[in-house]
Amino acid sequence: MEEKRMPLLGDAFPQMTVQTTHGRLNLPDHYHGKWWVLFSHPADFTPVCTTEFIAFQKRKDEFDKLNTELIGLSMDQVFSHLKWEEWIKEKTGVEITFPIIADTGAVAEALGLIHPGKGTNTVRAVFIMDPEGKVRLILYYPQEIGRNIDEILRALKALQTSDAENVALPAGWPENELIRDAKIIPPPTSVKEKQERLEKKEKGEIDCYDWWFCYRKA
Repeated sequence: MEEKRMPLLGDAFPQMTVQTTHGRLNLPDHYHGKWWVLFSHPADFTPVCTTEFIAFQKRKDEFDKLNTELIGLSMDQVFSHLKWEEWIKEKTGVEITFPIIADTGAVAEALGLIHPGKGTNTVRAVFIMDPEGKVRLILYYPQEIGRNIDEILRALKALQTSDAENVALPAGWPENELIRDAKIIPPPTSVKEKQERLEKKEKGEIDCYDWWFCYRKA
C-alpha cells in the first residue's frame, strides 16, 4: 500500500474535489494555467483570521495582476464561511470574493495542516502552486501569529521571475542589502561555463563577486 504524505516542494498538488463557498471545485484542475495560493486558517469568526482575510482581499488586485487565484480553507461548514463573509462585509465594508474550502478534515490531513502539538485546528499554512499544479512554496505559521500577505506576494513575484528569467533571487529581493534588485545567475556547472562567466564579467555584461557569485542588474 502506498504511504500517504503531505505534498512537498516540486510535487504535484494532490487531486481532490472540495466544497467551497463558490461550489464544488476539482483541484488542481480548476486552476490549470494559473498560479494559485491556498491558505488555511484555524477557524471562522476569530480575530487574527479576520484580519488576514481582509488583508488578502485588499491585495486581490495585485494577485490578479500576477495571474494568481486565492482560495482559503478551514474545518468549518459552508454556512459558517458564508455567515462570516457577511459579518466581514457588514462590519468592515470588505467583501470577500475568493472561495473558501469547507473541509471535513480530509483536505487538512492530505496537506498536513493539523499539527498535534498545536491543537486540533488547522495551522496557518500557505501553499503556492504554479500553472501546472506543482507545489512551489510552503509556509507554516502558528495559530497565534498572523501572516504577512506582502511577503506572500513578494515570494510569488520572485517565483515567477525565477521561472521567466532562469535566475535566483537574493534575500529580501527586490531590496537586498548587498545587490539591491539584481538577479543572481545560477553558478556554472562546468569549466567551460566558468570561463564563459569570467569573460562576460570582463566585458561588463554581468557583475561578479567571484565566478560562483554573479548577478545582473535589473
